[in-house]
Formats: sequence, C-alpha cells, structure tokens
Amino acid sequence: MAGNQAISTNSGVFRHANLEITSHGSDWLFAVCAIMGASSLIFLIQGLVTQPLNKRYIHYLLAGATFISCISYFTMASNLGQVPIIAEWRRGWFNTNNNNFFPAGTTVTGTREIFYVRYIDWFVTTPLLLLALFLTARLALPAILCTILPLWVFVICFLAGSLIQTRYKWGFFTFGTSALLFVLWQILWDVRRHVLATMNIIGGGPVYKTYLSAAAMLVIPWLLYPVAWGLSEGGNVIHPDSEAIFYGILDIISKVGFGAVLLYGRRKIGPV
Repeated sequence: MAGNQAISTNSGVFRHANLEITSHGSDWLFAVCAIMGASSLIFLIQGLVTQPLNKRYIHYLLAGATFISCISYFTMASNLGQVPIIAEWRRGWFNTNNNNFFPAGTTVTGTREIFYVRYIDWFVTTPLLLLALFLTARLALPAILCTILPLWVFVICFLAGSLIQTRYKWGFFTFGTSALLFVLWQILWDVRRHVLATMNIIGGGPVYKTYLSAAAMLVIPWLLYPVAWGLSEGGNVIHPDSEAIFYGILDIISKVGFGAVLLYGRRKIGPV
C-alpha cells in the first residue's frame, strides 16, 4: 500500500480517541520531524567543524533540543504517545463531499486525542533553549536555574490541564500561563538589563543585538503556546490536524529559528 499508513498501522496500539489526527496531520508531523532531524545534524556538524571541543556547548544544546523534538514528532506522526480524554466541550465535526479532512462518519466528538509526548519534549527541550540563550548573556548558573524552575511549572501545569475533562483544567492553565509569563518577563526585562549593564565586559553591542534577536525567536512563539492550548487541548475548538500545524509552526520557530539566529549572532561576538 502506498502513502502514509501510520494511522491505520498503529490504530490498535493502546486506546484511541473519537477525534484524532488524520493522515493529513500525520504527514505534517512527519515533515516537522524531518525538519527537526535535519536541523539537529546541521547544528551538530557545524559545531564539530567550526568549534574546538570546549566551545561546542551551544551547538550541542541546540542539536540536543531539535533531536529530542525529532523523536517527539516521529512519535506523534505515528499516532503514538497519546491518550484519549473526554472533551469538556463537545464540538460538532462534519464531513462533506468536497472535504475529507475530517474522519468520515465522525459527527460529534466524545474524546479528544492528547499527545502527552509533546509535554515530555517541552520538559526537556525548553530548558536547553533557555540555557543556550542565557549562557550567551553570561548569566550566572543560579539565576538560570531559578528561571528553569517556573518553566517546568508551565509544562507540568499544561500537561495536567490537558488530561482533565472538567472546567478545573483552566485552573492549571492559569497556573501554567502565570509561570510562563514570569519566564518571559525574566527574558525581556531582568536578563536584558543584565546584558545592557555588562555590555563592556561581555562584548558590547553585538552581544545585545544577538540576545534581543534570539530572545524574540523564543518569546513570540512561547506567548502563543497558551493560545494554541486553549484552542486545542483546552477548548476543543480546532481539529487535532490544525492543532498539529499550530504547534508545529511554533516549535519550528522556537527551536530551529531560534538556533539559527543565535548561532549566526554568535559568529559576530566571538566565543561567549
């Protein structure tokens, strides 16, 4: 049989939801998997070729983050690493003669597919990205760890909320979003001011410009993660295929785009 058979092949692996990704969503997730895998190789090879052993840590952090995401997206594209959860709001999804985007015969959803593997990915990779950014700013390790902690709170709360079918999920959403906003405030305010205050020590203007450019590649998509969650796992507004596209674009920007911008900027500021 030609084409992507992941959905049908793994349909008997564990329980599946009434509303889950289709072959279209699987195709997209495999594409993101390929982008992450290729980026991981590029980051790794660039570090091996251009940097001595003791200066490759940023390349290794970025390659590790994208490689872990490659595994995560392979899992989701295979329709694995998921669990069916009863949706708080059951939306009507209809199939028309001119659109086979949604599963034929599906009219009302009872359960929605939740990819818990996405949150395992975030729990590991978001601190790696933050570490790469803050090491470029020469932030002290205790300060870095104090920012990673609320980042973990954000991920855990969003995972907990996605697994709850009642309105109490929005309590976890509020906790997680508050933790995420604190992290973003640290990036945009405290650490930015630290870079400004130490510009003469850590390399001047190019360091500040690199920090701002790379920080934007994290802050903008991370700000949209709560929106994506509210429309998908939270509110059951958009189809899982649309959810995959939304999250996939945000992950590409915040990992591949962030890594490319950061490494390009570091070429101008020398070893940091």
